[in-house]
Amino acid sequence: MSTARDQVARMLALVPYVRNRGEAVPLEQAAADLGVSVAQVVADLKVLWYCGLPGLGMGDLIDVDMDALDGEGVVRVSNADYLDRPLRLRSDEATALVVALRALRDTADAAQRDVVDRALAKLDHATEDAGARAAQVEIDLGEQAASARLRGTLEDAVRRQVQVRLDYHVPARDASTRRVVDPLAVVAREGHVYLQAWCHVADGERVFRLDRVLAAEVLDSPVQVPEEHAPRDLADALFVPSPTDGVARLLLAPPARWVADYFPVEEVRERVEGLEVSLRVSDARWLDRLLLRLSPHAQVLEPAEAAERLRRRAAEALALYS
Repeated sequence: MSTARDQVARMLALVPYVRNRGEAVPLEQAAADLGVSVAQVVADLKVLWYCGLPGLGMGDLIDVDMDALDGEGVVRVSNADYLDRPLRLRSDEATALVVALRALRDTADAAQRDVVDRALAKLDHATEDAGARAAQVEIDLGEQAASARLRGTLEDAVRRQVQVRLDYHVPARDASTRRVVDPLAVVAREGHVYLQAWCHVADGERVFRLDRVLAAEVLDSPVQVPEEHAPRDLADALFVPSPTDGVARLLLAPPARWVADYFPVEEVRERVEGLEVSLRVSDARWLDRLLLRLSPHAQVLEPAEAAERLRRRAAEALALYS
């Protein structure tokens, strides 16, 4: 399934791809080079037609030659010269960027810190006063510093292959748990940092968000991950549903369509009433919270008990106001 996030990435690549290959590119070649179907490229171009500079006038939008696309089967894109221009930042924009990069540096790993340092050096060289202005900005980095220390501690445990005792807050139960884990990797995804580990309480691999770790104690005992276990690659998705999980089928109105892009859905179908999606659910409480969040823009098609549970939860929440 192609999500909106995938489409944005393709369109960001599509314009420079076409412009760097001359006046026109055969549609089939573009599809092959981008690794998608011809129909997908055509769909992307129809969206790209409405993209451009702020103002959204005819002179502001990227021009896609739809006649050449339909008649000759070639892709022509024009009025996108501004994409070749170097990025120019105002003084206040550069200052804000420097401040953000410095905060990011405190929570980054060694490889990411090197990238951030190079970006900061380029900004300092390109702007006269951004660094000085950023130095005068007062930011409370206490929480970021604590997160950086925790991340460093866990990364060290990964390198030394020793176990860690975690006190972890579980939002689904609003409770804290203590468990011994074998750390496998520390990864940053979608604005959060996670510990990938083998959990001896769950007897399986789990992913823990660092901002929910209440305490972490590095132990002297070596890791005891089962030899046959191969750590899961988290590059594509942090959480992969189990085939044994239940399936929920929802009908989403436009304000709730983001669910199809944000969560791993198994089936997506356009209907007159909205977007129908099916997704795996391992915890009924998670589904309850999602449905309350989406209300009134989501309808439960199945299972029936989820709809009944939602009505009960909503009634309980309303009763608290009285």
